[in-house]
Amino acid sequence: MVNKDLMTASFWTQPPAVRDELFAELRAADGPVFCPREGTVGFYALTRHADVVEAARNPGAFSSEPSAVRLDDLPAGTEKYGGSMESMDDPRHARLRRIISGSFTPRILARFEADIQERVTRLVDGLADRRESDFVETVSTPLTVGTAFSMMGIPASAGQELMAAVNIVLAISDSGNLDFPSPEAREAFIKEKFAVMHGFVADLAEVRRKRPAEDLISVLVTANLDGEFLTDLELGRFFTLLVAAGVETTRHALSHGVHLLTQNPAQRALLLGALPTAVDEIVRCATPVAWVRRNVTRDHVLHGYTYRRGDRVLLYHCSANQDEGVFRNPRAFDVTRSPNPHVGYGGGGPHICLGAHLARRQMTTLFNELYTRFPGFHTTDQPTWVKASLVNGIERLPCAIE
Repeated sequence: MVNKDLMTASFWTQPPAVRDELFAELRAADGPVFCPREGTVGFYALTRHADVVEAARNPGAFSSEPSAVRLDDLPAGTEKYGGSMESMDDPRHARLRRIISGSFTPRILARFEADIQERVTRLVDGLADRRESDFVETVSTPLTVGTAFSMMGIPASAGQELMAAVNIVLAISDSGNLDFPSPEAREAFIKEKFAVMHGFVADLAEVRRKRPAEDLISVLVTANLDGEFLTDLELGRFFTLLVAAGVETTRHALSHGVHLLTQNPAQRALLLGALPTAVDEIVRCATPVAWVRRNVTRDHVLHGYTYRRGDRVLLYHCSANQDEGVFRNPRAFDVTRSPNPHVGYGGGGPHICLGAHLARRQMTTLFNELYTRFPGFHTTDQPTWVKASLVNGIERLPCAIE
């Protein structure tokens, strides 16, 4: 009998191996597992690869609205800030994706490849000076944050204040991460942090409409799709998504990669000859976004079980990426794994990750530079894990050059 209590927030304080064992039990269960939650709405856990992919590709029955990244809805009054693309259905989602996707083509992203390489080289140079360091602080965070801000055209001087606001917004994805004396205080605080991010983007957009530059803000504010342009609110939401889905996930994937390569020295020896497949294998094993929420809009049969209108389901990417029926020896880290139909960038459908190419580019560039120059680069202690359910993140990762 699966212990469904472990699907509550306390479950995520368990070591990764313990979580993997539970998800294996859930995948082997005869039917879907319902997870009650004290004082609020429970949900069904979709843990098999086939279930996750089918639900992701059927937005008509499994809706992203009102939220795809929170167990509960946003506090009243903050929905306008937090209603980003990942929490939208068509036709609103399709309109925004058409406008924004033009900014994420390989051709446009190629403009920023030199910036990524220069940033990677500088950060790896810094490692040589330190010899020992926290990889999260010295490499994965400055690489991903710096790349995102540079691409958007946001000055580096704004980074510290912006990231402070971003970290708060990310923390509220897991209900209960922040304590407040009253619901009103919580709402006001969250609004303030969203407003900081949106304010930076709105101010920059106003400048770029008059004087376009070589950055994503300029591309986005001048993008014209049948006479439609993004509003300041939509630009702010896009920035929230870029930071949460781009910066946050890629910096954790990078850190997981170093941890996995340290644990598997034989695989580290193969890395430079297998970078494209290695990057996808790191994402599969790390699965930085552990789950997304979907909301059932009509009765729907999924692999023999009828989900009812109003049900909430969580699509557990972290479990789907370990599905024994899809991946040979899924617990093994294999940098040559191919094919690798992981759902680390989503399970397909309209919400497949727009920034996957950018994420792969940053990871490939960093690992190539790092392990070419320092083949024995390794962790010196266990990671300090982010205490959250949505993001499978590493908060601190002590490393050294051999």
